[in-house]
Amino acid sequence: MDTLAGLYRSNTKVWIPDPDEVWRSAEIIKDYKEGDKSLHLKLEDETLYEYPVDQGNKLPFLRNPDILVGENDLTALSYLHEPAVLHSLKVRFLESNHIYTYCGIVLVAINPYEQMPIYDQDVIYAYRDQNTGDMDPHIFAVAEEAYKQMARDEKNQSIIVSGESGAGKTVSAKHAMHFFATVGGSASETNIEAKVLASNPIMEAIGNAKTTRNDNSSRFGKYIQIGFDKRSRITGANMRTYLLEKSRVVFQAEAERNYHIFYQLCASASLPDFKDLGLTCAEDFFYTSQGDNTSIDGVDDADDFEKTRHAFTLLGVKESHQTTIFRIIAAILHLGNVEIQVEEDGDACSISSEDEHLNKFCSLLGVECSQMQHWLCHYKLVTMAETYVKSMSVQQVVNARNALAKHIYAQLFSWIVQHVNKAMHTTVKQHSFIGVLDIYGFETFEVNSFEQFCINYANEKLQQQFNLHVFKLEQEEYMKEGIPWTLIDFCDNQPCIDLIEMKLGILDLLDEECKVPKGTDQNWAQKLYDQHASSQHFQKPRMSNASFIILHFTDKVEYQSEGFLEKNRDTVYEEQINILKTSKYQMVADLFQDEKDAAPTTSMGKGTSKISVRSARPVVKAANKEHKKMVGHQFRNSLHLLMETLNATTPHYVRCIKPNDEKLPFKFDPVRVVQQLRACGVLETIHISAAGFPSRWSYHDFFNRYRVLMKERDLSKNDKKQMCQTLLEDLITDPDKFQFGRTKIFFRAGQVAYLEKLRAVKFRAATITIQKTVRGWLQRVKYKRLRQAAIVIQCYTRGHLARRLAEHLRRMRAAFIFQKQYRMLQILRAFQRVPTATITMQAFARGMFVRRIYHKILAEHEATILQKYTRGWLARTCFCRVRDARQELKALKIEACSAQHLKKLNIGMENKVNKEYKLLNEQLSTLMSSYSSEVEKLKKELAQYQQSQWGDSSQLVSLQEEVGHLQLKLEKANSERKVMEDSYIKEQDLLRRLISDLEEENALLKQEKEELDSSILCQSEDEYARNTVEENIQMRKELEEERSRYQNLVKEYSALEQRYDQPGHRRNSSNQSSLESDSNYPSVSTSETADAEDRTQQVQVQSMGHAQGEVESPRQELESENRKLKNELDELRKAIADQAIQNDSSSDIEDNYNLLLNQLKSANEELEVRKEEVLILRAQIMKTAQQKEMATNLVTERVMDFAEDWGYLNEDGELGLAYQGLKQVARLLEMQLQDQRREHEQEVEALKNQVDVMKEEQEKQQQAFLQTLERLPEAQVEFGLQQEITRLTNENLVLKELLEKLEKNEKKLRKQLKFHLKKVRDFEATQAIVPMRGRRWREHNVQVAVQRKEKDFQGMLECYNEDEPLLIQNLVTDLKPEAVSATVPCLPAYILYMCIRHADYISDEQKVHSLLTSTMNGIKKVLKKNNNDFQMTSFWLANTCRLLHCLKQYSGDAGFMTQNTPKQNEHCLKNFDLSEYCQVLSHLSVQIYQQLIKISEGILQPMIVSAVLENESIQGLSGIKPMGYRNRSSSMPDGDSSYSLDEIIHQLNTFHSIMCDQGLDPEVVQQVFKQLFYMINAVALNNLLLRKDVCSWSTGMQLRFNISQLEEWLHGKNLQQSGAAQTLDPLIQAAQLLQLKKKTSEDAEAICSLCTSLTTQQIVKILNLYTPVNEFEERVTVAFIRDIQKHLQERNDPPQLLLDFKHIFPVLFPFNPSSITMDSIHIPASLNLEFLKKV
Repeated sequence: MDTLAGLYRSNTKVWIPDPDEVWRSAEIIKDYKEGDKSLHLKLEDETLYEYPVDQGNKLPFLRNPDILVGENDLTALSYLHEPAVLHSLKVRFLESNHIYTYCGIVLVAINPYEQMPIYDQDVIYAYRDQNTGDMDPHIFAVAEEAYKQMARDEKNQSIIVSGESGAGKTVSAKHAMHFFATVGGSASETNIEAKVLASNPIMEAIGNAKTTRNDNSSRFGKYIQIGFDKRSRITGANMRTYLLEKSRVVFQAEAERNYHIFYQLCASASLPDFKDLGLTCAEDFFYTSQGDNTSIDGVDDADDFEKTRHAFTLLGVKESHQTTIFRIIAAILHLGNVEIQVEEDGDACSISSEDEHLNKFCSLLGVECSQMQHWLCHYKLVTMAETYVKSMSVQQVVNARNALAKHIYAQLFSWIVQHVNKAMHTTVKQHSFIGVLDIYGFETFEVNSFEQFCINYANEKLQQQFNLHVFKLEQEEYMKEGIPWTLIDFCDNQPCIDLIEMKLGILDLLDEECKVPKGTDQNWAQKLYDQHASSQHFQKPRMSNASFIILHFTDKVEYQSEGFLEKNRDTVYEEQINILKTSKYQMVADLFQDEKDAAPTTSMGKGTSKISVRSARPVVKAANKEHKKMVGHQFRNSLHLLMETLNATTPHYVRCIKPNDEKLPFKFDPVRVVQQLRACGVLETIHISAAGFPSRWSYHDFFNRYRVLMKERDLSKNDKKQMCQTLLEDLITDPDKFQFGRTKIFFRAGQVAYLEKLRAVKFRAATITIQKTVRGWLQRVKYKRLRQAAIVIQCYTRGHLARRLAEHLRRMRAAFIFQKQYRMLQILRAFQRVPTATITMQAFARGMFVRRIYHKILAEHEATILQKYTRGWLARTCFCRVRDARQELKALKIEACSAQHLKKLNIGMENKVNKEYKLLNEQLSTLMSSYSSEVEKLKKELAQYQQSQWGDSSQLVSLQEEVGHLQLKLEKANSERKVMEDSYIKEQDLLRRLISDLEEENALLKQEKEELDSSILCQSEDEYARNTVEENIQMRKELEEERSRYQNLVKEYSALEQRYDQPGHRRNSSNQSSLESDSNYPSVSTSETADAEDRTQQVQVQSMGHAQGEVESPRQELESENRKLKNELDELRKAIADQAIQNDSSSDIEDNYNLLLNQLKSANEELEVRKEEVLILRAQIMKTAQQKEMATNLVTERVMDFAEDWGYLNEDGELGLAYQGLKQVARLLEMQLQDQRREHEQEVEALKNQVDVMKEEQEKQQQAFLQTLERLPEAQVEFGLQQEITRLTNENLVLKELLEKLEKNEKKLRKQLKFHLKKVRDFEATQAIVPMRGRRWREHNVQVAVQRKEKDFQGMLECYNEDEPLLIQNLVTDLKPEAVSATVPCLPAYILYMCIRHADYISDEQKVHSLLTSTMNGIKKVLKKNNNDFQMTSFWLANTCRLLHCLKQYSGDAGFMTQNTPKQNEHCLKNFDLSEYCQVLSHLSVQIYQQLIKISEGILQPMIVSAVLENESIQGLSGIKPMGYRNRSSSMPDGDSSYSLDEIIHQLNTFHSIMCDQGLDPEVVQQVFKQLFYMINAVALNNLLLRKDVCSWSTGMQLRFNISQLEEWLHGKNLQQSGAAQTLDPLIQAAQLLQLKKKTSEDAEAICSLCTSLTTQQIVKILNLYTPVNEFEERVTVAFIRDIQKHLQERNDPPQLLLDFKHIFPVLFPFNPSSITMDSIHIPASLNLEFLKKV
């Protein structure tokens, strides 16, 4: 059977013609065989129909499989023909609400007649950088392809938008320009993209009008060139206009309006600016009321007028020019209302001079009213001999008036276009451009005139260019793939174009007839009949001699020749134009200047494209007798220029379709749509594609789709290309039906459908086998389940009966046992009751007798205790009296000895001391007088300098006043300082009170301690008895310890004795005598100086004797006390031994215990007293040794000066000792004198420094005074104030430093007070626990030494001012994160804080400000330089946050210091409040965070779609569908840019490790990943909402698996609390929505309850996009979608469809204190910071 006949088999669907729906679907119910004359069909309404198949009718078109219907690209259809295209557009438009569809290189846009939420900024960014075939069809996709090709290929682009009036051309062009303005930005600060968009409301106001087909119809064509530089940024724009419909100014058909600007101006007539225009409502003017409909539903003309005025202002049109424009428009309205009066003869007419509208017209245009009144009714006729002025008829006057109105409006339109171009022009060099052509589509009406002729002529030219471009692309594709190229037959419209524009064509004949003086439309039509009767594209109507027919490429159109000549001439009387030229308004006069007089049009400047930029419609000249170009000729020239531009660019086509004439939303009229598809060239594209190989598959996709048809032996091959070739050769016998290219397989029309049919058959057979096997398995499982259930029931029944019998037997046996045991228990209890009573009676009797004996013994014991305590008290009282008497006697002895000694030393020395003292006083007074004279002299010099400084007091009066004012401020500051000092004193008083309170608390604690001791003594007697032996053993140990300590003390004392017991003469009291007279010393011979050393030794021995004598008596007392202590210890040992023997009676044990306790206490007290005395003796001995060394030095120094005095010294050395004391006094006085001299010299030096400073200040003030004199008076005062403020600021800084020193002293005193309080507490604790005293004393000393060692480095770094740039360079600008990777995280932040802390410590506010400012500027510089480096940005975000935390942690604010250690509190700032800098650092952190997010998003965003939506994580799950032309578009990159999910996870791991290693706060890390996961969710969901090919069940499964991988990653990194997983909820719900059932109402309810994070529009959009991959899946019905919308009506979801993937969550930087102390930080040498000094 023939292959073609084999396709027409039973159950195959076809298309048959239908008069109402154009094409209708039917199903073949009987196989077609070759030679059959009819085809048996069944229509959709079950009606049987026989379709005749004979020589006149061909076989009907085959219908595509349902899986291919509704594809994004019509060229993906297997069968390419008109009904397939129409059906696919209808399904997409009505069922899926998709208004855009690709048809090869053409974008078909159907007007929905309602607002669609698909043009937001988010949609623009979603289509940015995307391949055209990857996303759903959209005008933004075409614009992106043009923009990408321009940037990549550096070639100019054009977007050609065409269609009928009302099809949406203007809106589509506007959206394209909006896309370019958004993605292109501006190359300068001129905001040119806003100006390009602002031109739209202006051009719509002056060039758009309401027609019967469209409320905002463009009545002119325009071509906008948007220029770009080399970086693809907008540099400027230029607009060309074509064929403005001027006739609309004076005439409107029924239900139509004039141009919008007239109605906008009338709606705003009540504004104060327009009172003088004389306007009222639009119904009052003839030119705006002819259509009987002056308003548009839903349009506010007044509001639109405000937008128009704002656009004029934005484009730089002056207010005066705007006013003139509105005056001209108002004048046109008044001109239309001028009343024309007919004269009596009827051949002439006139206009009244009192006509209100005429006067207003002339006043608005600034022309003479009488002249205009005359020349509106007359015209001038010039002959060879003379000139005549003739009157005009009424019709001529009306025509002249209308012609003048049209001419004025046309000139104004051209002027506005010229100024719009001037506003959009910039001086930036243009590298390339993208042109947007918004031109009228093919038009055909009942009456077609000159305008329709020009429009259809332009469409013929555009269609020819379109055909050639499509043909060229097909040829390039075939040549690229190596497919043999064969010529394709397509409809060429060149003959029709030649008919119009060739020599003696329609336009030439029209111009020739216009030149004839009395040419008429009928004569021109007759010439057309004569010239072109033989042409194939020209016909003469049978019933008319005034019309002609042209066969265009779409349809034949009949044109009425009436009015062609008048419209082509565009006649305006010269006299009227001359009157307008004389207008008093310059702008009005300039509108009507001749071209030779007019200023040249502004060009785009140097560097523009090769295509010259100028208005396509030249300025119209005034009518005169000279030759001028006709309108048709001008239009042909501008059209040729347009075609040259388009041919020099890469074109992109947008065909706008009007779905119905009623302008109803989403209503599809097949008849109207087919007409437009034929007219706009879409079907021609289908024809060209179908003529070749329309279906194209890559080898990889073909293998994945059709490998089920391959045999097992073929699948074993490794070469996919060879396997595909083998399969096709087996399945398709005709080799002409397919071709193998280099990368693709090419198929003829219908072959893919045939392969799909074979694939469906294979799947159907496999499905049946699977169903059969599964059903059998289910039945077997059901049988086994029933059998097993029966067995289980029987088993449980039998078991139940057996258990019931066993239970009965068990209960009978239990009853017998209960009876036996109960009877036995009764008898046993009766027997046991008798002996129990007997025993109880005996126990009570015996107890009574024992208690009586016990009470007697207890009374005797208490009497013994009372006697014991009384005797002990008497003994202790006697002992205390004896001890006090001994201590008092010892104190009296010491006092007597010391007083006697002092008297003996001082006798005879007073006179000598007084004499020396007087001599020294005289020397001191002479020095003081000389120094005071020098001071007075210096003060006089200082006064002279001050007088010279203030000599010019007359010129500095104003400055002195300002100084006085500032001094008042200084006094105020001093008073404030005094207040602070008072507060300081108060704080000191408060501290004293606190000390007293602490002392009282100490007393209370002592009292409590004593009470506790007494309570310990009052413990129970039984406890004493039990613990006596253990306590005795413990006391023995303590006594042994005390014995060892006592022995150590004895050893130390003996060592001291050995140290000071040296041989020598010991003096007694009789050898000591005083010197009665020591005023004169006899001289000594020099021969006796040799004995000085011996006598010096004698003095030393004498001093040692004195010290030894002082130590002698206390030592003897200590020895006696030691002997007493030994005796007491022996007594204690005996007492303990006696207690160990006598343990029989409890009363003796208690007495002995108390005696031992008292004796031990007294021994401890005595031991403490002796220890303190030993310590005092040690101190005295050390002091004596120091005095001895000083005396030795003094004697050695002065021995030569006083050698002659030594001869008269006594042998005992008393005079030497007296001399030593005298010299000590003299040296002391000499030291005081030196101190006074030093202080005097310091004062003199300070005064000299002050004089130098005053000199410098005087020089500076003189220079400032000279500079002030050179300034203006106001500047002088300001400069003087600045100088004085500077001086006072310096003084304030000095005062601040003084205040800071006082505060430091206060803090130092507080620390000392705390230290002493601590020592007091330690001492009290030592007193409480005596045995631990020595050890604690040593520990305390060790602790103090450790603290002193730690204070060596206080955690501050000093940086000199000249080293600050080097610090910023080494630590910020040149630092690499790797350099500090092995150190403490955020090391630069800690170093910077230590430098800031030192500046705060020295109270240098300028240095603090400089450090912080330089740091922040350096960080900004580094981030600007590394704006794409994630590691560097993360590093500085971590350091900036850490520096911010440090400033807070050490700010001194209690709220930030709760977690600080005492050591960290010492590192707090003391002088400055840096809260403002904290705010600035917080802002900087936010900026760095945003840059970090931007960098990470830039890295992740290209991966998201490929990895999350397209990557096959589950192999073999997704299916491949046929692709269209757009998937092989030239905008696609050549390389493979696919990513896997593992790459995203690897990148996330990289981000996480970098941030964690650099010490970024965990809270910030969580916020970063929350933002990144939100971006992943938004980008993936937006792409899902804009792509039909990924909305399938298999994609939902892949998507859910990929999301689970991301969730597992979050769990593995402990980021569950970050909220990142919650941001994926919309994407998760979208994946679930793709997988859920979508049939019943219950499914709809489940979807609504599940998809809570998706908006209604998103849910509906996904359901509309849902596409079955296999024919076994079902599409989502329209009824189900309506049901979903009904369930979701109560939701108040935002109208936004896409998520804003650029949205950034507000970032928070929670306070995170550091546990690191500043003094523990080590600075590595690799940072090159040696110039920093540790403090």
